[in-house]
Amino acid sequence: MTDHAEPTAAPAEPTGRIVLLTTSHRVAPGVLSWPAWQTLHAADRVLCADPGHPQLPYLREAGIEVTFESPDAHALVEACAGGRTVVVLPGGEGDQRLTDGLARLAGSGRVSMPDLELLPGSYDLPGARLLDLVQVMDRVRRECPWTSRQTHEGLAKYAIEEAYELVEAIEDGDREELREELGDVLLQVVFHARIAEEAGGDDGADGDGEDAVEAFSIDDVAGALVTKLIHRHPHVFGDAEAETPEDVSAHWQRTKAVEKRRESVTDGIPVGQPGLALAAKLAGRARTGGVAVELPRGEGIGYELLELAARAEAAGIDPETALRAAARAYRDAIRAAEGLAEPGE
Repeated sequence: MTDHAEPTAAPAEPTGRIVLLTTSHRVAPGVLSWPAWQTLHAADRVLCADPGHPQLPYLREAGIEVTFESPDAHALVEACAGGRTVVVLPGGEGDQRLTDGLARLAGSGRVSMPDLELLPGSYDLPGARLLDLVQVMDRVRRECPWTSRQTHEGLAKYAIEEAYELVEAIEDGDREELREELGDVLLQVVFHARIAEEAGGDDGADGDGEDAVEAFSIDDVAGALVTKLIHRHPHVFGDAEAETPEDVSAHWQRTKAVEKRRESVTDGIPVGQPGLALAAKLAGRARTGGVAVELPRGEGIGYELLELAARAEAAGIDPETALRAAARAYRDAIRAAEGLAEPGE
């Protein structure tokens, strides 16, 4: 009996690999991950549809040849035939046409698809979206008829308004509202910093011959804040020790007194803030500064409120917050007496 060998099937041709290499525009061009550089150097072809892609100068410097093509899905799959690796550099907005086409081919089942890989070449760092905010604010300031005319003085009322809305969102415990109101407060900071960039002039004086105010940017604001935080937290960034929140507060006040060269513990307290908050702030400064002073006595509700505010501060209670909570309860009681539901229901 003769055995007949079964015919041997030809080995399947390798289908290759497609790598979509994405990068973040918020990270400096050329700063790519090690896997990204390895893949680029090992690729059989590197394709890019945009001759102005910000990564191109750095790829050329690294000796990587880039072909300017915008293949469709079929052409890209064919380019991988024989086991070749093709890297595609999408533009900043991606390439929806290509990715949709690859998805349709893969779903059809009629094409042997190469391996598909999405390789991030660079990642956003924490806070990277703040760069977008600065860029958007810059454009709005230049091109919006209303925004381009605003001044620090004209915007001041909005800073107060947004701060109160933020406090209300915190007291309501509404996380979505909190996120939005934090954004509105941040907008005020970025807006004012953008306006401040336009201060001064090339000749150092304004139109009246007076000294021009010094221009500064959001980077100057952030840089000064970073320096302040590091300087006032030596227990975090230095060798100082602080075991309790009270230790931290005491050091903070001492450092501020030296920085500001204040003569009195009351220096730097804005007297334009709400009365209860002002009274509590004064009492707190006197207490932490070790200034032994009796509360002034007098007739009238003002002195009674001053005493209550000082008592609240000594007990660790913010009298403004406490009064607002009581007032909100009072508002709800009024609405209930009117037969109305509580706000938001």
